[in-house]
Amino acid sequence: MIPTVVWGTGNVGRAAIRAVTAHPLLSLVAVLVSSPAKVGKDAGELGGLDRRLGVTATDDVDGVLSRAPRAVVYAASGDVRPDGAIEDIGRAVRAGAVVVTPSVYGMYDCTNAPPEIRDVLLESVRAGGGSLFVSGVDPGWANDVLPLLVSGLGSDIDAVRCQEVFDYSTYDQEEAVRHLIGMGHPLDYQPLMIAEGIPTMIWGGQLRMMARALGAELDGIEETLERRPLETSVVTATMGEFAAGTQGAVRFEVQGIVAGEPRIVIEHITRIHAGCAPDWPVPPDGGAGAHRVIIEGHPRIEVTVEATDEGENRAAGGNATAVGRLVNAIDWLVEAEPGLYDALDVPLRPAVGRLGKK
Repeated sequence: MIPTVVWGTGNVGRAAIRAVTAHPLLSLVAVLVSSPAKVGKDAGELGGLDRRLGVTATDDVDGVLSRAPRAVVYAASGDVRPDGAIEDIGRAVRAGAVVVTPSVYGMYDCTNAPPEIRDVLLESVRAGGGSLFVSGVDPGWANDVLPLLVSGLGSDIDAVRCQEVFDYSTYDQEEAVRHLIGMGHPLDYQPLMIAEGIPTMIWGGQLRMMARALGAELDGIEETLERRPLETSVVTATMGEFAAGTQGAVRFEVQGIVAGEPRIVIEHITRIHAGCAPDWPVPPDGGAGAHRVIIEGHPRIEVTVEATDEGENRAAGGNATAVGRLVNAIDWLVEAEPGLYDALDVPLRPAVGRLGKK
């Protein structure tokens, strides 16, 4: 069994506790939390399970890492504290752990990662012998392994388009939805997530990885952006009211330009209410969210993934698939040489030993 720590118990960490517990080769040995209210709670409660796991949450990072766990699922947020996340991850790697995380956008594409991040983490690898694999859903499998797999079913390919189409009223992270993405703010407010250059920083690595895998050369990366106001005020179950006239939907593309044309595209269509921007694409089943890959060419191929978890919630389902990609990579990474890995290195494998198990 591979001794594994889950660090953080928010939207991603809850799913990580469940995924580690379900994996036949992993043993949950510790849960790290930052909230004093969670210290002392059983991991089963924090993970939303209906049973105790006998692992008590702690905020003693040094104590946990001093026991040299073989793996760490780092689920703490990096959106508003990137330097803190990099420091935490470096500590775990220096302790000799394999670390899997969605929290550092700059490391999704190790080959082209910013030197100021990559060099720090490489030094941690050299110092402690650990490894790092950064992935998620979007950015993550929805715009790396899935489109590349589907592209292999085609003959002539004109373009690859990856879409996230989501109603964010189902997403239980108000600060990100309101302030990073801008829902509920006046249209003259500048949300960080869609400021010029930020989408390229977040998703550019995915474009470069896909281009590398497809043997294509990018001329550059371009961005498009469109925002729509709410026509009427709406009230959401998780985040309260969003006023008429404020941002209710946003649509942007991050385009990989090949031979002068946008050939590899990552597109986000995000709403706070289904009635906003009704002319924009919606999930094929009309539900609250989906990830879609469209291969334009011969044949034209379209694949849609709809995931649900925690009471049929699709945002939670997306988080759970991101966690599955990461946690299911741990045993492969343990057998690999210490280093920095990305999605083109780490295979997506079947869930061996888990069919019919609870």
